[in-house]
Amino acid sequence: MLKLIHAETLPGYRLSLRYADGVAGEVDLSHLVGKGVFRLWNDPEAFRQVSIGTAGEVRWSNEVDLCGDALYLEITGKQPKEVFSGLRKNTTHF
Repeated sequence: MLKLIHAETLPGYRLSLRYADGVAGEVDLSHLVGKGVFRLWNDPEAFRQVSIGTAGEVRWSNEVDLCGDALYLEITGKQPKEVFSGLRKNTTHF
C-alpha cells in the first residue's frame, strides 16, 4: 500500500495530496459534490474537514472516504499493475 502523508483541501473541491514516495499532486472532486454520500460536501465547511484515516484513506468524518491508492493512480495516471507489483493476471484452466 502507498503511504499518504498529507491531504489538504483547495478551492473548487480539489485536494492536494502528497505520498511518502515523493509523489504529489491535485485531484479535482467537484464532479462528485451533491451526489449520493457526497451531499455532505454541499456545505463547503464539511469538505474542508478532510483527514487521513488509519488505513490511508482520505476521509470526511465517518460519512465519506476515498481510497488513497486510487487517488495516487489518479494523480500519476498509472495503471494498478504499474504500481502494485503483486498484481498479476490470473489464468483459469479448465
